[in-house]
Amino acid sequence: MAGPGLGTERAGSVTRGAAGDRRSRVMTGRHARSAPRQARESYRRGMDASGGESGEPVEPGPEPAESGRDTLVVWDDGMLGYDFGPHHPMHPVRLALTMDLAARTGVLATPGLTRAGGSLATDQLIELVHDPAYVAAVRHVGAPGGGNPRLAAMFALGTSDNPVFRGMHEAAATATGATLTAARAVWSGTHRHAVTIAGGLHHAMRAGASGFCVYNDPAVAIAWLLANGASRVAYVDVDVHHGDGVQNAFYDDPRVLTISLHQSGRTLFPGTGFPRESGAGDGEGTAVNVALPPGTDDAGWLRAFSGVVPVLLRQFRPDVLVTQHGCDTHALDPLADLRLTVDGQRASYLALHELAHEVAGGRWVACGGGGYALDTVVPRAWTHLLAIAAHAPVPVERALPTEWREAAPGRVNVATGRGPAQDDAAVDAMPTAFGDGGGPVTYRGWDAGEGDPDDPLDRAVAETRREILPLHGLDPWRDR
Repeated sequence: MAGPGLGTERAGSVTRGAAGDRRSRVMTGRHARSAPRQARESYRRGMDASGGESGEPVEPGPEPAESGRDTLVVWDDGMLGYDFGPHHPMHPVRLALTMDLAARTGVLATPGLTRAGGSLATDQLIELVHDPAYVAAVRHVGAPGGGNPRLAAMFALGTSDNPVFRGMHEAAATATGATLTAARAVWSGTHRHAVTIAGGLHHAMRAGASGFCVYNDPAVAIAWLLANGASRVAYVDVDVHHGDGVQNAFYDDPRVLTISLHQSGRTLFPGTGFPRESGAGDGEGTAVNVALPPGTDDAGWLRAFSGVVPVLLRQFRPDVLVTQHGCDTHALDPLADLRLTVDGQRASYLALHELAHEVAGGRWVACGGGGYALDTVVPRAWTHLLAIAAHAPVPVERALPTEWREAAPGRVNVATGRGPAQDDAAVDAMPTAFGDGGGPVTYRGWDAGEGDPDDPLDRAVAETRREILPLHGLDPWRDR
């Protein structure tokens, strides 16, 4: 079965339904509409990743050769400082376990892969998408002696989702700086792909925290790319939760295409991400949402992906592809209700890698995101992401390193206070391989038919296609 990034989809005349009367509102290519005033002003600043004034936008460098410094992994242990406490679902032990697994498996030693540490994003860069008053509040409430419940509450801080912790600003700015480092490496041409598993904090809003996210690092990186000469940036979010913060940051900007596939907001936080949320003004049609029914599995998810993502990326032709890889779509994730396997998640990463080469000259910035099965899912999923970005996919049947597998549950227990360092029952419940053992991932691509109106998933995909494709001059009813 061809991956969801394969196949051909061509524009056609719109001939059916109410959507047929809607004219294309999205101009692609070098003649896109001018951006909103705020975005134009940030472009003129030409800010570089260190926060200084570059004078001129950073032009993309030549594409790296297939060998050599092809892939950058942005990581250092300072990124473990983004820590809401031992009982919070998003514990940084998941990051430590991922990097340990990737190292033990040899992924981090792949020829052509290089590593770089992180750095704090400056206030000037964070404020490309966040209000200065919010940034100041984050710094204040996380400083020694900075406890101010009233100030925190003004910006949705100090809640069970977003508790205040010491050094909150520095930790969030470090995660943002990692994603900026990745974006700069790809845009300057020093690397073809760049990955930061510490990034992907896609819920943070302009003036407030949301959903475990303090600063919206993908949005900051996209704003930096635009400020440094990118004409079009596409963002694809495969987290189980709607990528609302990134969508909102660019809702009226025709230069940014945001695509989010997620469990429907009718049944899951943040309660948004419906097909009718399609952008505003000159950006109408550039916000794309596929709201999936609970229980969607590998085959359904990949079918939905195939019906929406490739056709829009091929039409939009971004200069850079930015992706968010929350792995909370997995059946074992405790916070959501989709039913993907690691095998299905891996298939989505392969498809996005392929599409980055097809539509964006290989320029790919990949971030982490959600994922709360701390030892059983996240490390395997993101090791696959790192390996795919390094052009060296790990087979799903490959056995997990025994020492890592036997130690992982105890490390989670100690970090979270859940149990003992030696937990034989938890070790017995651990997966034994990089995949979930369900056999090859197969699915029926959308180009195999127009969809079944009695199937909830097909109805969801069809609704998105009817809403969005005509705005790009594409036929929502057929793929040929």
